Amino acid sequence: MAVPRPEPVVAALRERGLTIATAESLTGGALCSALVDVPGASAVVRGGVVAYTADMKVRLLGVDPDLIRDHGLVSAEVAEAMARGVREATGATIGVATTGVAGPEPHDGAPVGSVHLAVAGPARALRVHRRLTGDRAAVRAGAVEAALAAVLEALAQDVTEA
Repeated sequence: MAVPRPEPVVAALRERGLTIATAESLTGGALCSALVDVPGASAVVRGGVVAYTADMKVRLLGVDPDLIRDHGLVSAEVAEAMARGVREATGATIGVATTGVAGPEPHDGAPVGSVHLAVAGPARALRVHRRLTGDRAAVRAGAVEAALAAVLEALAQDVTEA
């Protein structure tokens, strides 16, 4: 299977006249960096927010603290709230979020390699859970690749249309 690359994501967004923003925890800005490495990305990338701690997810992305308490930082629910929050904060058509555990220790009840991603559009959101293996760098790189693939899947499912 081919490793997902940012070029098809940027091209697909440009073809559809859509914009994207990232809300990143586990990936620490690597997803947004991968997107803006593509020439012409400024036509589609609105920006990114690195919200590495719970209070930053609440303050910068509007994640409900009760959601964090009830589901944990590493959850599909928080990933979706992050994706919706970055859409709202940036005015992007699509928000994509990453949260998970890169290691070396489990965090917030989640095992190392547990990654939750969400892609939110105006109509609905796509949630993806992955169990990745390898060291910290491998888990983070795998999360970026999984997020790129999730954006393409969300576009195929047309999360921008009701």
